[in-house]
Amino acid sequence: MTDSRTTDSPDELDPPFDVLEPATASGPLVFNSPHSGAIYPQRFLEVTRLDLATLRRSEDTFVDELFAGVVARGFPLMRAFFPRCYVDVNREPYELDPRMFDGRLPSYANTRSMRVAGGLGTVARVVGDAQEIYDRRLPVDDALWRIETLYKPYHRTLRRLLGRTHRDFGVALLVDCHSMPSSAGPRDERPRADVVLGDRYGTSCVPIVSETVETALRDLGYVVGRNKPYAGGFITEHYGSPATGIHVLQFEINRALYMDERRQLRAAGFERIAADIALVVDRLAALPLDDLRPCRAAAE
Repeated sequence: MTDSRTTDSPDELDPPFDVLEPATASGPLVFNSPHSGAIYPQRFLEVTRLDLATLRRSEDTFVDELFAGVVARGFPLMRAFFPRCYVDVNREPYELDPRMFDGRLPSYANTRSMRVAGGLGTVARVVGDAQEIYDRRLPVDDALWRIETLYKPYHRTLRRLLGRTHRDFGVALLVDCHSMPSSAGPRDERPRADVVLGDRYGTSCVPIVSETVETALRDLGYVVGRNKPYAGGFITEHYGSPATGIHVLQFEINRALYMDERRQLRAAGFERIAADIALVVDRLAALPLDDLRPCRAAAE
């Protein structure tokens, strides 16, 4: 997605996401941009108390473009078109706050997670600096509709993509692509690292994956953090299974590097950042498959 837009079509979002496929797969890497969606359903905008510019602060704006070069290198890129503040696929399927809804949530809903408490469940309550999205309760059926028509198809496709890659190469390595604000908010203006890598503290991929990416970034002059403040969300935790040869690394890039955060515009250095990411991907793609196989994961 390059720019935000709204839709009032009957189908709202059709398609809600896509997968950019290479002509020929050249390795076990898969890339995913679940938060770069910028198409806002009109019916959503009609029930929010916030303007579009404020809602967009929760986007990983342009992240799919930063990683688009992976397709020419032989790796698929999956990307969402719907915004994360509408439904967040980097959460459990039913992390929902009962205070947000009219009606009874399903008994299997997770209503007590830390993410729900912070207002950032599958259907978010807040964006940006804890700004409330809605000024009214939503029908439960609305949340369930978003999950059934957007969240679940997204994950079915991601599972198939990883399954196909694992079948073809014996291993699969998912890079979950995100961006982060340059500071935590008005109360904390300390600059963040250029990139934060999340591997769930070493549990979602073998160490050589994180080490290879971190070294490549540092060689290019970037300041790199590991797991703090982002260790990886639901996708990293849920799909990462080194013991079965499926590895996941979350990649969070500081927005100030490539965009004007206030105006939501690409910065002058955008193409250079994209080129550097491509170099990092090349280093990751050069890892021997044996380093990713289950026997190696078990040994480490």
